Amino acid sequence: MTTVTPCLWFDGNAEEAVEFYVSLVPGSKITAVSRYGPGMPYPEGMVMTISFELAGSAYSALNAGPEFHFTEAISLQLSAADQEEVDRYWARLSEGGGEPGPCGWVKDRYGLSWQVVPDALPALLSDPDPLRAHAAGQALMKMSKIDISALHEAADAASGAG
Repeated sequence: MTTVTPCLWFDGNAEEAVEFYVSLVPGSKITAVSRYGPGMPYPEGMVMTISFELAGSAYSALNAGPEFHFTEAISLQLSAADQEEVDRYWARLSEGGGEPGPCGWVKDRYGLSWQVVPDALPALLSDPDPLRAHAAGQALMKMSKIDISALHEAADAASGAG
């Protein structure tokens, strides 16, 4: 069976990053590790590749040097059941040098961009009432970390329910 596995490029800290990611996302685990051997371009024993799963989806990480860096053009979407989960994921991802971004985006300390998306967001943005959907979208555009209550309040105010 053909599979597609995103490979994340790191500059020497793939193992540390992957250990952080699998500790962050429930149902995640490291599945395989390969190491550089003698005569290879990095120190013998250093992780070369590390395969892992985040909530059942396969990923690979590669220690390959400083030539390439993550950009916001690729991000991982992390669903959150409620505000408590949004807050917890946001805090963990932004700790140790992470950077908050707009509309629920946060860059972790390794430079990888994440979107912390509450389960309520897609329903609000696709509400059958276009005024509610638009108001929720407008509120979202003003946020960094997503505030679910504020999204609902904006949607309710637009429909006259608030």
